[in-house]
Amino acid sequence: MSDERPIGVFDSGVGGLTVFREVMRRVPNEKLIYFGDTARLPYGTKSRDTVLGFARQIVRFLKTHDVKAIVVACNTASAYALDVIEQEEDIPFIGVVKPGAKVAAAATKNGRIGVIATTGTIKSGLYTDYIHSIDGSIKVFGKDCPLFVPLVEEGWFHDSVTKEVASRYLNELKGEFIDTLILGCTHYPLLRRTIAEEMGEDVTLVNPAYETALGLKAMLAEHGLEAAPKEQRPHHEFYVSDAAERFLTFAQAVLACELDSTAVVDIERY
Repeated sequence: MSDERPIGVFDSGVGGLTVFREVMRRVPNEKLIYFGDTARLPYGTKSRDTVLGFARQIVRFLKTHDVKAIVVACNTASAYALDVIEQEEDIPFIGVVKPGAKVAAAATKNGRIGVIATTGTIKSGLYTDYIHSIDGSIKVFGKDCPLFVPLVEEGWFHDSVTKEVASRYLNELKGEFIDTLILGCTHYPLLRRTIAEEMGEDVTLVNPAYETALGLKAMLAEHGLEAAPKEQRPHHEFYVSDAAERFLTFAQAVLACELDSTAVVDIERY
């Protein structure tokens, strides 16, 4: 038996496309529906209650498309909302925090891990909690990097301004002698080269997107939700809450493929 219903993926904006890209690669037979909350980003500076409210609206929207599972491709929403909405809904969810924490704990050799993320994710302490649930002896050093999100949204991946901002943010972590750094926001992998140059070759960068995609594949198999093999790529759908043309251009660059269209949704209706 196969299940041809789509999978929902959502993020505060374009950062979740890094997760979407890995999901496309790891479960190529699955149709995906992406929602980017471009009208209300960034999530990282907002309160827990606000982010939870946004997540509930997006889940309600995605369920109008009869999704069989949802990927919360946003670290802040994973930190603030995932545990709650999992209890409220009757379909399986997967976030990006637990997979990233698991990989980092396995990767570190000196037991010193850095986490860069939005202010909300850092304040939640969720990465630290998950890492300590795996190994309580590991020291975790968090640093919020709120300017990384708008820099990515502007497409300034290798700009001199971005390099200066990265230097200021990451200098603090370099002083902690970490050997592993979690890119704890889905926007940050798009700045991977700049971050790697700043941290040096002795620091392993962890991108939770890859492990999230693998976790989704296992979750679909566990629940008997896998789609049947297909000869052609499924038709994915993209929705945003604002700025559809700009999102479409950005998405084509990140995903390295032509997208048919992006539709604007009045998410407040949900």
